[in-house]
Amino acid sequence: MRFEQLDLNLLVALDILLEEQNITRSAERLHLSQSATSGILSRLRAFFEDDLLVQIGKKMQPTPFALELQGPVAGVLATVRGSIIGKKANNPEQSERHFKIIASDYIIQVLLSHVVVEVAKSAPKVTFEFLSPFAHEINILAKGGADLMMAPEAVMLDAYPNIPLVNDELVCIADINNELLGGKLSLEEFNSFGHVSVGFARASHLSIEPWLIETMEINRRVEIITNDFSTMIYTLLNTNRIAILPRHFADVHAQRGAIKIVKLPFDAPRLKESMMWHPTLENDPMHRWLRQKILDGAAKFH
Repeated sequence: MRFEQLDLNLLVALDILLEEQNITRSAERLHLSQSATSGILSRLRAFFEDDLLVQIGKKMQPTPFALELQGPVAGVLATVRGSIIGKKANNPEQSERHFKIIASDYIIQVLLSHVVVEVAKSAPKVTFEFLSPFAHEINILAKGGADLMMAPEAVMLDAYPNIPLVNDELVCIADINNELLGGKLSLEEFNSFGHVSVGFARASHLSIEPWLIETMEINRRVEIITNDFSTMIYTLLNTNRIAILPRHFADVHAQRGAIKIVKLPFDAPRLKESMMWHPTLENDPMHRWLRQKILDGAAKFH
């Protein structure tokens, strides 16, 4: 279909090309050959009279004009998927929807792993793809690259629909054989141990560091920074290091007998995470259906 000389089918390809910035990966997602995908890029270049993607060394980089196009193109496609196609696909049992969700391993293990089991019972053809919050920024929602994002309450955007999801206690963990840490942890001991911390986003901001420094005047001796909670646990095993973890996540791993949980020597803020989505998906029937499934699963956190 053409709209003012533009083949609208090319917009889907353009969206993927700008997201992947790689012919091979784009071809895989488009289910086309690399030569066919290169041909599509040539047609797009001819229409827009711009290179769009330029090969620099082994990588392709978008032109300034391509970066200007990326948001509007993704927004148009998100509207079509959410407001038009979504109206047609309101049958969970027959739906073949593929949901992309940005969530930490904490949320996946304690919440979404149970949700996908429930979804499979009533919507067996629905599939999922989980994306790491450490590799994707919030603007991926605006680009149509994800359907949902679960993240700390503080990073929710006012212009985007969102709802509270998790309210969890923070605790201290250590290797089960850490003889320097008994059943109770003093503030002096907390300061003396080496710490493992998890970093959020590409800048690897320390998760609780600002609060500890500003409120408790504590500068932890952070010896290791990881990009997920699971790795954090493995990097303190067989050492005397300690770490701060959400209670529900710590409980799951403590059952395996490798770590012990100790109460923090101060009243820490609770971990509050919310679920956020693009406004164009607000009234998408299948999206609403999935959001409710997730909220039902998250009820145990409140």
